[in-house]
Amino acid sequence: MAPRRLLLVGEGNFSFAVALSETLDPNTSLTATCPQRSADLAWDLVARETIQRLRERGNEVRFGVDCTHLADAFEPQDREFDRIYFNFPHCGRKAGVAKNRELLAKFFRSCADVLAEDGEVHVALCRGQGGTPADKPMREWHNSWQVVAMAALGGFILSDVHPFNCEAVPGYRCTGYRSQDKSFHIEGALNHIFTRSLPFESLQPRISRIKLGGQWFSFLEPEVLVGKLNRGFLEAPSCHPIKTINEKLIAELGKAFPLKRLKCSSPLLPQGDASVLTSHNPDILSTAFWVSLHEDNSDFESPTSGTTQDMEDFLVSFSELSLPKSPRRDSKEEAHEGTYGQAKACLRPSLLVHSQAVIQAPDFLPGSLHILSGPVFQRCCISPFTMPAFHETLYILGFNKHLKDSCLQSLLDHLKGILDNLLTQTWLEGSEWSSSVEFVFQPTGERYMITVKSQNFGPDCVKDLIIGSVTTSATSVIHKDQCFVCVSMNLDLLAMLVWGISDWRMLWTSDSRFLKNFAPGKIEPFKSYSLYPPYYVHDISFWLDEKKRFDEVEFHTLARAVSQDTVISIEFLSRFQHPKTEQVSLCYRLTYQTCDKALTQQQVASMQSQLRKEIQQRLHVTPR
Repeated sequence: MAPRRLLLVGEGNFSFAVALSETLDPNTSLTATCPQRSADLAWDLVARETIQRLRERGNEVRFGVDCTHLADAFEPQDREFDRIYFNFPHCGRKAGVAKNRELLAKFFRSCADVLAEDGEVHVALCRGQGGTPADKPMREWHNSWQVVAMAALGGFILSDVHPFNCEAVPGYRCTGYRSQDKSFHIEGALNHIFTRSLPFESLQPRISRIKLGGQWFSFLEPEVLVGKLNRGFLEAPSCHPIKTINEKLIAELGKAFPLKRLKCSSPLLPQGDASVLTSHNPDILSTAFWVSLHEDNSDFESPTSGTTQDMEDFLVSFSELSLPKSPRRDSKEEAHEGTYGQAKACLRPSLLVHSQAVIQAPDFLPGSLHILSGPVFQRCCISPFTMPAFHETLYILGFNKHLKDSCLQSLLDHLKGILDNLLTQTWLEGSEWSSSVEFVFQPTGERYMITVKSQNFGPDCVKDLIIGSVTTSATSVIHKDQCFVCVSMNLDLLAMLVWGISDWRMLWTSDSRFLKNFAPGKIEPFKSYSLYPPYYVHDISFWLDEKKRFDEVEFHTLARAVSQDTVISIEFLSRFQHPKTEQVSLCYRLTYQTCDKALTQQQVASMQSQLRKEIQQRLHVTPR
């Protein structure tokens, strides 16, 4: 075991340090500190005795250490503590919550200077002080110390919380209540464990390059999809839960049907082939992300606004994109230097756009389940279970028209059994599973929606979630005697349901701690490493331009991009029409919250300010 270094700050009589030192292994060193000078503790017989015991055991004791300026107390080579303890912090006397919040904020900022990268900060608080749902009862937010929000100022997230157990440290006597030799009321006290958060990075959209035939083309990725293209969650080396759930589905279906796995083609679709988008869903065009492809005849040097990446997984044939034969520029679009031709393409909003190509292929095998899996992209409003990027799996089965009903029912029965089994694997022992997967027929077309109740997200969330669809209207010119069924499923949403991951954004985190929750081949309940993140509410109102149509989906998309996915809800509040000018104003309420990073009130205020500027420039509205 590697040596560990522990730091205790704000010690009163050092009884906690002594009790803790008795539980440590020989590889662990302990440094106990207090703000008082040595002479100030001369009268305290308990402190003198405990200090002597600490030193006899080889532990270090330091006096006059200000926990809000820890870097001043330790030389650079003496920092990098693995754990920092601060038990029952208090400003002294009858200091109010504001003063104690300020103490915590300065302490966490100071910890950032002396804590090891993977270290922990332990803060014990009396009942109710922390202001988190772990407190029983929970204080009103404004009347608490708001410990998670104060930790965010130092770049920390709350990763665990549990009762403060005095029995684990026998002999500990906490003192200092209101600067007196009195104990704090520690019944119901909690120990809060904080870890470092990944920082918010100012990510810029990348210039992506694709090779079409013998020619290179480039496009600028949409801002809202920054960090979501080419992540490789489904690739062979990945241990991501999305890959795990996909492989489990395929393995179970393989017990009932012969399988043919297909390589997913490029997510780019040509402007001229929009018919493939609308054949399954007439409204799907409005959800697509469109990009401009620029013919690139240079060695390509990235503009300062972005970085470049060669999209090896995006390779498609030149003819698929219906590119213009004569070089031209689109005056409405910005062109890169070295651009000689330009075409429109969209990022596919669903794998169903590939279904006809699969069915019409000469090597299509009736009776076999053809499988495609890959990322898809959709413009959508902000809500807990809608996402601009997710992974979809598509199953296509062809069978004799005369056996349509029996073959379809067999596929649905197998699929229902597999999904029900997956969804109950993390269900708490002793609890009753009161619902299952259902196939809801849509009377407007030959289609079923695959729904499931979202009980894994708590009693307050009981709506039926649509996790996929079953379409039976596909036809083939080549296989005229065959009937076809296409089953598409949202793997991200399914993974959330199976593991109990309440926030889709967690699936896209870059924090390595996320994947540590998932053991190969096992499905166990997900335990978040970021608990009770604070949320911040801001309202925004603006005048509409009479000559421009207001696109609410674009407003949500812009809010996602500007806030780096920290806006979790946008609520429409009111519509006002000026009695004289008849100009219309809309008002919305935005709620900001992260799932995996420290987010401060100052950061949110900056995002809100930037959003006001962006909506004025891009949506042609006038903020009020």
